[in-house]
Amino acid sequence: MLDLKINFEVASFLTSAPNISHMHMPADVGYEIAFAGRSNAGKSSALNTITRQKNLARTSKTPGRTQLINIFGLDPQRRLVDLPGYGFAKVPLDMKLKWQKSLSEYLQNRQCLRGLVVMMDIRHPLKDLDVNMIRWAVESDLPVLGLLTKCDKLKSGARKAAVLKVRKDCEVYGGDITIQAFSSLKVIGKAEAISVMNQWLQADDELVDNSAEADEQMIDE
Repeated sequence: MLDLKINFEVASFLTSAPNISHMHMPADVGYEIAFAGRSNAGKSSALNTITRQKNLARTSKTPGRTQLINIFGLDPQRRLVDLPGYGFAKVPLDMKLKWQKSLSEYLQNRQCLRGLVVMMDIRHPLKDLDVNMIRWAVESDLPVLGLLTKCDKLKSGARKAAVLKVRKDCEVYGGDITIQAFSSLKVIGKAEAISVMNQWLQADDELVDNSAEADEQMIDE
């Protein structure tokens, strides 16, 4: 199978908007991966680590300050979508509900969305909003990559136990869910995360063409 290696280090800012319904988003073509997580889960740091850029996604000492949807381009057909951190306490309830509705619509209606990366603090995974995100993705037939961030805070044994527990707990949701440990500080899990996302961003026509070539080779042999 053809495996086009995507270079995540070339990610560059394209556009941002305060909400999905008024976004000047790129056309719904190509391939997108969305990143979501609680406002204190280390989402921005993880994005910077994955792209090997210090300031691609802005980090803040005040969780929830950034409430914009930010889109970064990898090439003309592939993009990363940084969703605002959810669960921030100082946002009014009506704003939270409006955001959750828009987010649900985005996950269910954006045809070019290929997968959802959900980032959770390994010490506090699968909170209610995390579970909602995973369920939305599964219901929309989207694969999920759950990154258990800040894994450097745990010793090796506790880290492995936490990963296994979250994997077990996620079985009830069905769908295509991958769970792994991740640390921006120690750069743990970066290669594995990129491997999963690389597969999500493969072009359908490339896979089809390659399969056809493989069939022809088998016939020739």
